[in-house]
Amino acid sequence: MSHRPSLYTPAFIALFLANLCMVSSFTTFFLFPLFITERGGGEREIGIIMGIFAMASAGCRPWISEMIDRLGRKRCFTIGSVVMTLMPLLHLLLSGSLERFYYPLLLMRIVHGVGLAICFTAVFTFVADIIPEGRLNEGIGMFGVSGLIGMAIGPALAEPIMEKFGFSAFFLTAAALAASAFLLHLPLKVTDHPDQHLVKGAPSFFALLKQRKFMIVGGLSMVFGFGLAATGNFVAPLAQERSLRHISLYYMTYSGAAVAVRFFAGKLADRVGERQILPWGLGLAVAGLLLLPLVTGNLLLMTAGLLFGTGHGLIFPTLNAMAIRNEPYAVRGKITGIFTGGIDSGIFSGSLILGLVGEWLGLSGLFLCAGFLVLLGLWLARVSLATGETT
Repeated sequence: MSHRPSLYTPAFIALFLANLCMVSSFTTFFLFPLFITERGGGEREIGIIMGIFAMASAGCRPWISEMIDRLGRKRCFTIGSVVMTLMPLLHLLLSGSLERFYYPLLLMRIVHGVGLAICFTAVFTFVADIIPEGRLNEGIGMFGVSGLIGMAIGPALAEPIMEKFGFSAFFLTAAALAASAFLLHLPLKVTDHPDQHLVKGAPSFFALLKQRKFMIVGGLSMVFGFGLAATGNFVAPLAQERSLRHISLYYMTYSGAAVAVRFFAGKLADRVGERQILPWGLGLAVAGLLLLPLVTGNLLLMTAGLLFGTGHGLIFPTLNAMAIRNEPYAVRGKITGIFTGGIDSGIFSGSLILGLVGEWLGLSGLFLCAGFLVLLGLWLARVSLATGETT
C-alpha cells in the first residue's frame, strides 16, 4: 500500500484559519448594500459601489501577481491583511447621506479591493505550493472550505450585530476579523523554493494570458464571477424587497452545500479529471440563479442557496487546479492571478451590468440575466473541454 503524502500540515492549517478570518471580514460586506440604501442609494449605486471594489481587485491583478512571485507569498499576505484591517475602520468616518461621502467611499472601496486581491492571490498561491501534486484538487477544495465557512460566518455574525448595535459595530466586526487573519499567519515559516531563481526570467502575466489554456480559464472564471456578483450583491435587496427576514439563511445554506460537496468532489476530480466535474458545477450554478426570481419564502431562498453553493463548491477548485496543474513555481502567482482576476473581473462587470439591469427590469430580470450568462459559460466549457484545449 503506497503512502499518501500529508495534506493537513501545520502550515496548511494556519493558512486555512487565516483565510477563514479574511473571507469572513470580506463577506460581512455582502450586507453593505443595506448601508447604501439606508443612506439614500438604489440598485444603480449598489452596482457601482460594490462593483468598483471588484474592478480595483481585478485591475491590479497583473501587478499583484508579479509582486507575489517576486516578494514572496507570506510578505504579500501581511501587506494585504493590514489593508483589509484598516479599510473597514475608515468607514466609521462616513456620516450623513450617500451624496455627501460618495467619492471618498469609492476611493475606500478601491483600496479595500486591492487589499483583498493581495490576500486572495497570495494565500491561494501559497497553499498551492505546499499541496502534494497528486492531491491538488482535494487540497484546493478542502482549503477552499475555509472561504466557504467564512462566507457563512461573515454575514451570520454581521447581521445580528448590525441590527442590534448599528453600522459602526458592523465595521468594527469586519476589521477585527481581518486583524485575526493577520495574527494567525505571522508564525508561518517560509523557506526559499528551489526554483526561486527562475522567477526573474519567467513569462509575464500578459504573456501567459495569451496562451489558449489561460484564456479559457480566465473566460470561465469571468463567467463564474458574474454569477457571484448576482449572489453577493443582490440577494440581500431581493430578500428585503420580498419581506424575507434572516437574509443570512441564504449564505449559510450556500456555504454549507459548498463545504459538503468538497469532501468527495476533490478526490473524485483528482481521479477522473477536472473536465468531467466542471460542467456539473456550472449547471447547478445556473439552476440556483434561475430559481431566485421565484423566491417568495425562506424555503425557496435556501434551495437557491443550496444549488448555487453546490455549483460553487465544484467550480472553484476544479478551475483552480486546471489552471496550475503541472505549472512551475516561478509562474504560479501569475497563473493564480489570471484565475482569481478573472473572477474579480466577472464580479466587477456583473455588478455594473446587473445594477443597470435591475434598474430596468427589476431584481427578477437581474437574476434571469445572470443565469443565462452562466449558461453561456456552461456551453463554452463543454465546447473547450471536449476539444481538449485546457491541457
